[in-house]
Amino acid sequence: MRIFISAIAGTAMGSLAGLLSEMGHDVAGSDTAFFPPMGPALREWGVRCFEGFDPQLLDGKSHNGQRPEALIVGNVCRKDNPQVQHARELGIERMHIADALRRYVLPQTSSLVVAGTHGKTTTSTLCAELLTAAGLEPGYLVGGVPKAQGRSFRPAGKRRLFHSTAPKNARRTPFVLEGDEYDTAFWEKTAKFLHYDADVAIITSLEHDHIDIYPQFADYQLAFERFVRGLKPSGLLVAYAGDKHVVEASTHAPCPVAYYGVEGENHHGVAPHWLAAPAQTDETGTSFDLFAGGVFAGRFLCPLSGTHNLKNSVAALAACAQGYGAPLSALMRPLAAFQGVKRRQEVIGTPRGVTVYDDFAHHPSAVSETLQGLRARHKMGKLIAIFEPRSATACRGLHQHAYERAFDAASHVLLAPVGRSELPEDERLDVVMLAHDINERGAAWSVRSSPFGMGPVAWALHDVDSIILKALSLAEPGDTIAILSNGAFGGIHGKLLSALAPAAS
Repeated sequence: MRIFISAIAGTAMGSLAGLLSEMGHDVAGSDTAFFPPMGPALREWGVRCFEGFDPQLLDGKSHNGQRPEALIVGNVCRKDNPQVQHARELGIERMHIADALRRYVLPQTSSLVVAGTHGKTTTSTLCAELLTAAGLEPGYLVGGVPKAQGRSFRPAGKRRLFHSTAPKNARRTPFVLEGDEYDTAFWEKTAKFLHYDADVAIITSLEHDHIDIYPQFADYQLAFERFVRGLKPSGLLVAYAGDKHVVEASTHAPCPVAYYGVEGENHHGVAPHWLAAPAQTDETGTSFDLFAGGVFAGRFLCPLSGTHNLKNSVAALAACAQGYGAPLSALMRPLAAFQGVKRRQEVIGTPRGVTVYDDFAHHPSAVSETLQGLRARHKMGKLIAIFEPRSATACRGLHQHAYERAFDAASHVLLAPVGRSELPEDERLDVVMLAHDINERGAAWSVRSSPFGMGPVAWALHDVDSIILKALSLAEPGDTIAILSNGAFGGIHGKLLSALAPAAS
């Protein structure tokens, strides 16, 4: 088909464009700008790109004189977008990203939808790579770039004939989707994951997020309850037993529920069928004994840092094995070899013997678990956290006190200004107060389980340059720096690496 995408240069829309182009569709699109990496990638994938929202592109300019047959609209577009208005005048069918996936991508596949506040991208990528290793040729569309594949999408392989004893979900080729709870488009304010007709679903966690869409936690919970209620009776829900809200949501499932968890956690009255017993954590990751239904299933290695990634690994193993019949013996080596996802605990350099990580963490729980994981991996040296509150949730004062505890694993905390200055001051996260509260909390500790005594110590700094100067004054060989932001953060990643590098001479 001839497909045009308005607001094509975002991560999700651009990946969808690449996926549709690889599936054989004639894809073009427009946006305000085409910065790297998405701009060059779109052109590499054979997608024609036009700057601006010129409505005449729909008259044939985008498709060699022929009108597109469908317009996919990004959720940054509003009803006054000129292309949206012109498409209505021309009678061109309008759809959002979830509609497009359901229409063009998911038919004749078995959809594995990974949902939850945290861990969606890593868990989705894990599922895709494990199913690939098991020979099931899955397609996928995830919200990050898997390091092993180098891009965030792949069409499903050819439909295959599976053994009659395989789970019903395994009789079609899997397609792994990161199930975003954010809304679809201006004309239909529903969560994207409600549209994917999941055969197998994972829920990793449930904490209040996206408060611009869900002002109250009850609104957020309701979206997940609707997702669970919509699962097929023949399907499977893989649910994290260590989160009471996930357990509550799982009670609405019309299908079997496979709970997973980690030994020693509170499992809120349910018995995990899939249980990880951690054995050892070092620079290679966390080794763990896996139990399935109380039976020892082998010792596995999660190569990523942190308990949260251990849980992500167990969720992926459960979905692939119980949902699609993948033998656990075939999943052990690919899990140990998993390279992760860009911007998720990604080492971007080691200038002057300082290990610098880039990570997407922005919710306080994600910040806490990421830093704890890095501290477990790097037991010696200082851990310097650089945090930009940029997302709609992080910028607001909703989690002011939760952030105070989120940096406990760090030695030093460098706080950037709030990334959305348009927010009213009374709604905004107060980073100056946060730095004060972190310091008060650190000073009150009489004992700390690290070689550095009291801490952490925090500063609220004015801009990227002042953050870099402070980091340079603190960092020494053997230290670790974690840059935490879900945005570009003013180019701090490259600037910090460059600033550290000259000291090597």
